[in-house]
Amino acid sequence: MTSEISDLIAALRSGSMTLDEVALLFRKRSWPRSPAVQSQNHLELAEAAQNDPEPYVRNSFDDVVAAYDQGKLTDDEYAVLLQAVTESKRAEDLRE
Repeated sequence: MTSEISDLIAALRSGSMTLDEVALLFRKRSWPRSPAVQSQNHLELAEAAQNDPEPYVRNSFDDVVAAYDQGKLTDDEYAVLLQAVTESKRAEDLRE
């Protein structure tokens, strides 16, 4: 099953898009957010993550992580795309 994100990564791999072009699109899009976990401390957060890992969310940063884990992104490409997603989320937070 493909997604917008996996299609962009495939375009990067094929050379039909540059890393800068993909990063720009990542900065412009809205990214799904994980629900906030209500806990008292770090130990409870860690326990909650172990007991109930977050489900895969299509068209989210999960697709970037999966591509990296599959060797479809280099360390440098992953870092650039991570920064682009972070900037997108920060900009969205400022608009709220």
